[in-house]
Order: sequence, then C-alpha cells, then structure tokens
Amino acid sequence: MKRLFLAITLIISVLCAKADEGMWLPYRLSDKSLYEMQQLGCKLTAEQIFNLNQPSLKDAIVQFGGGCTGEIISPEGLLLTNHHCGLSWVQKHATVEHDYLTDGFWAYSKEEELPNPGLTVSFLANVEDVTEAVLEGVTDEETRSEVIAENIKKITKEREGDRDVEIEIVPFYSGNQYILFEYDVYRDVRLVCCPPWGIGKFGADTDNWTWPRHKGDFNIFRVYTDKDGKPAKYSEDNIPMQSKHYLPINIKGVKQGDYAMILGYPGSTDRYSTSYTVKNLIESDCPSIINCRTTKLNEYRKHMDADQEVFIKYASKQAGVSNYWKYAIGQKKQLVRNHVYDKRLAQEEAFKEWVSQDPARQAIYGDIFEGIEAKWAILDDIIMPMTYLREAGWNGGEAVAFSRRFMRINNLLKEKGSKEDVAKVTEGLKAQVVTFFKDYDKDLDKDVTIALLNLFYKDIDRYVPSMVAEIGAKNNGDFTAWVEKAFEKSIFVDQAKLEKWLAKPKKLDKDPIFALTMNIIDEYANVVYPMYEAAGLEGNKGERLYMRGLMEMQTERNFYPDANFTMRLTYGTVEPYKGADAVNYSYYTTMDGVMAKYVPGNWEFDIPQDVRDLAEARDYGRYADENGELIVNFITTNDITGGNSGSPVINGEGELIGLAFDGNWEAMSGDIMFEQKVQRTICMDARYLLWCLEKVGKVNNIIEELTIIE
Repeated sequence: MKRLFLAITLIISVLCAKADEGMWLPYRLSDKSLYEMQQLGCKLTAEQIFNLNQPSLKDAIVQFGGGCTGEIISPEGLLLTNHHCGLSWVQKHATVEHDYLTDGFWAYSKEEELPNPGLTVSFLANVEDVTEAVLEGVTDEETRSEVIAENIKKITKEREGDRDVEIEIVPFYSGNQYILFEYDVYRDVRLVCCPPWGIGKFGADTDNWTWPRHKGDFNIFRVYTDKDGKPAKYSEDNIPMQSKHYLPINIKGVKQGDYAMILGYPGSTDRYSTSYTVKNLIESDCPSIINCRTTKLNEYRKHMDADQEVFIKYASKQAGVSNYWKYAIGQKKQLVRNHVYDKRLAQEEAFKEWVSQDPARQAIYGDIFEGIEAKWAILDDIIMPMTYLREAGWNGGEAVAFSRRFMRINNLLKEKGSKEDVAKVTEGLKAQVVTFFKDYDKDLDKDVTIALLNLFYKDIDRYVPSMVAEIGAKNNGDFTAWVEKAFEKSIFVDQAKLEKWLAKPKKLDKDPIFALTMNIIDEYANVVYPMYEAAGLEGNKGERLYMRGLMEMQTERNFYPDANFTMRLTYGTVEPYKGADAVNYSYYTTMDGVMAKYVPGNWEFDIPQDVRDLAEARDYGRYADENGELIVNFITTNDITGGNSGSPVINGEGELIGLAFDGNWEAMSGDIMFEQKVQRTICMDARYLLWCLEKVGKVNNIIEELTIIE
C-alpha cells in the first residue's frame, strides 16, 4: 500500500501541467489556458491569436521547408526563420568564389534576392475534426490501418477537389482522434539575408543543445505570389506577397518574468508513452544512433577540415547529421538523470490500480498491458538492427542512398516496360543526377561507406543483410578492399558514367553499390519490417486504450496532444534556472560572451573581423540595453521541440521579441516528459537580429521595411 501511495503521489507531482507545459492547439484554447495566459501577461483575445475568418497571429506563421517554422515580419512577405533551417538553401548558392556560408549573403534590393526551386512555405487555411469519417468501417485491429488509410485517401480527394491546396489528416491522442488541416502552399521563396558563419553557426556542435548560447540563428527569405496574389511557381513576373498578417518587432527588451508565447510547428513528442518506450530509447535506439552518427561525423570532419570546397559542399549535411547525433546523446543521458523510466512505471502502476477498482474499467482496460508487452518483446529484438539498417545501411554512404532513386527504373527494365515509361523516368532522373554531384565528394563518401559497413558488421549479429555478412566474413570485418573496388566499378560515384548510363539505361543488378543497396532494403522490407508490423498488431490497440484511459482517469488534467508537426501554441515566461548543484544560469547572454568564446581560425568559434570591430567599439546603437550591453540570446519556460526551430517568440501585445532556436541540455528528455524545473527554450533576441541587419549586413532596405516598436 505504501508503494502504491508513493506511486500515486509521484504521478500527481510530475503530470499536473502548469502554464509552461503544453503544446496547445491554438484553435481550441481552453478557458483554463486563456486565463493562465492572461495572468502571465497576455493582452490578446483567442480570436486575435487564431481566427479562420479574419486576420490573426496564425496568418503570420508558416511551415518552412517541410521541417521548420517561419514567420512573416513585413507587409511584403519577408519571412524570418533559423539559420539552420535555411542553411541547405544558402549552401546551394555557395561556391568557393561566392562563399555565402562563411561570408554571409545580403540582398540590398528585391532584384538581388535569390530563388530557391523546391523550397515551399505553407499557411494554415482550415482545420476540421474528421474522426468519425476516418474511423468509419473500422471493426477490428487487423484491418484498422488499411480502412483508415483508405478513408483518409477518400476524404483528402474530396476536400482537395480542383483546388491548389494541400490536405493533411493527422492522428491525435494515439489514434483516438483525427483532424484535417488545409494549407495554402507557396512555391516562390527567395533568399534575402543570411548572416556570416561566425554569427549564424557560432558555437556549432560544441554549443548545440546547451545554455548559455551566443548565436545569431536567423535567415530571412521573401514569399512571392503571382500578380493576383495567389501561390505560384517561380517567375520573374511574380510579386512580393501582400501579407495577411505580419509581426511587428519590439526592441524594448525582455526582463525576467515577462510573458512569452510561441506559435509554431513542433515535430514529435511522446509524452504519454509507456515505460517500454523509455527503456528502448535508453538501451537501444539512442545508442545505435550515437554509434552510427559518431562514425559518420568523424569522416566528415576529416575531409571538411582539409578542403574548403568540401566544407561548403558538406556544411548543411554535416549539420543535419550532427544535430540529431547530439540530441540522442543528450536524450539518453537526461532520461536516466531525470528518472523518466521510474516515473513511467509509477504512472502505469497507478493506472492499473485505478482499473482494478471498477469492473467496467477492467472489461475495457484490464488486459491492455499484455498486448503492449508482446509488442515490445518483438521490438526489443529488432530496434537496434532496424536503426543500423537505416543509419549505416541505406542512408549511410551517399552513393548507396542515392542509388535507391533508381529502383523504379531498374524494375521497369527488368519487367521490360515500355520505351515511353523508361524514357519518362530517365528524364526525371537527369536533374537529380546534376543536383547530387554538385555537392558530392567521392573520397569522403568512400571513407564514410567503409567506416559504416565496418561498424554494422561489428555491432550487429542478427538481421544482417546477406551481402554485408558475406563480405565481412571473407575480409575479417574490414570492408575497405570491397568498397575500393565497388567505387571503381559503380556508376553511382561518377557523374559521367551515370549520365552515359542514362543515355542508354540497362539493368543495374550487377552494379555493386546498387546491389548492396537492394540487399539492405530486402533485409529490411522482407524480414525486419514485417516483424515491426506484427508488433503493432500486438500492442497498438493497448497503447491507444492506455491513452484513452489516462484521460478518463485524470479528469482534472488538461491534456494537450503530442506534437505531430501541426500548429501549436505554448506560453510561459522569461526565466533563469538552476542547471546543477551550484550552477545557476542567468536568463540572457551578451555580446561580451560572444567575444569571450572567440577562437581565431576555429570553425565553431571564429568571428568575422567587422563583427569584432563593432563589438570592441561597443557600437550597438539603439539595440543596447540600459547598461549599454547588446543582448544576444535569452531563455523562456516555453514548451517546444524539433520543428519549432524558427518559431517567433511573441510578447503579450502580439509583437516579436525573439526567435526560438533550441532547447537546453538538462531537459533533453523533454520530448518524453516535460521537465518543469529545468526545461527552457533558447531564443535569439530581436535586438541582436536587428543589430546584425543594420550594423553587420547594412541592409537598411530591410530595416525600413520592418515595423519596429521602440
């Protein structure tokens, strides 16, 4: 009984949401949430935040590039997001002669803004609960996924009609609810400003996911439309978007306790998961990702440090690999440090006790953990091999990953498809080949491929692709000789060879890189993935009912759905925190801290000469605080995760005060459980943003376009 009492006490203490916790759906804010927001300093109504019929804050918020958030900050479609969100698009324009990554890019007129084919931003236009229609015809677990998929396909087709919109239907609360989101997608998005590497990427891997930070993590783009104001592909005749709503920028400065609200698109959380999920992250998933990405990054760094051209080609790729690598390190460490597994066990014990008190509950929830246990008995066996198949296998070496795009044409050739079909697919691949080799280095990729295959063979002893097993056995686990020969023979590492093949395509089965790729995919698709699906049949129903039961048990709790890259609102305040014993962090950093970290010639901590000159002269203009300091970053108690990168930090008047770009190390377990005492959002101060534009970039044309509140 004592153990149960402790478990229930623990559940109450860790799960009762406070104002800071919660990724709320802005179109249906509860009275409780609105009251808490007002108490903290919000002066806006619910309609001013989200309104489908009138301009509101939500009309300034966009999905940027399919994985980040951005916000409109001027009447003519200027769009602000993070440097790391726009980095790959800047990189596409960079060369050794015009090194926009190192030196930055500033457009001093609209004519100088650079187009980015393939980049899109999406504005939310409509929201609707379609749960009943999605679940129509669902009668059993075995056919549930197929029926739901068919219903979603039907609803999407009906709603899209002939309109140029994007329809997305997303599950909430573990599949207990389905909501439809309609987006207007804009396809002409041009680069306007990118700060130098020593501002936008300052601190790089060392500082990533940590506080204190000193980073100017921003890029600026502009959204264009056709002459009628409608979304359109790039054209010289397009015009800047006439913004439905945009955010004024407030440079009065932030103080401890100030209200802070963030609207954006958080990617993924798992706050209501079971202890089995947590155990897997600690023991299998995170370690696998860390091992594979450490191996990959070591090879990247070796080649990037030796050649500036390679550095330019791989800067964005390295950043993408590195970001989740360090995230996995931090998540594993903080899940253990914050005792998340024990808290999940306590939650489950309290739930089981609650179920046992009522026969009706027992009938619904009594056996759900049997299915959940059966699910994880399967997953525990395959998660590590699955991760290696992905990280060290088909997404490992670049040539291996790129060869996957040729599966369709190879199948057409094997099945003797029509010349017309083959020609159509071949034509589509030509542009992809040019794009791939523009930023490809054969020597780097060779070393990456060798290192990852060596790691795969050493670490994994089950569900190993037959080619990997055979080559490894013949060569004592050393893939060097095989990869060297494969790179000599394969068409996927040589642009001229591949373009010659495209002119007269033939079956690819004997190409060593393609053969390896297909062997890896075969192991995954025909052996491992069917086991993954079987695990879902065993336990998905139980996890769905567990979510439903938690909501029934904790009636006093205001449940917010897990993040799934749909628009969310989080509110909190500007606050310091205690990171550890005798480690107390301030809520802001200054330009003095940037200079203190300066290391000449270091790729992470070098600073451009003009920035150093401005800092040494303390030439901060109107952006200095009352003490003459330039505030660079600050922290808030907002609840964000990946996907929120680039989200606006908004004050109680609806004005931009900062730009969210990261979380802190002590709360890296936050995607699984919000850490009330230590979880913080790291933000770039709006004053530092404008100082960079005015003093460093000297883009007065942009400053004049903004609405600045002093």
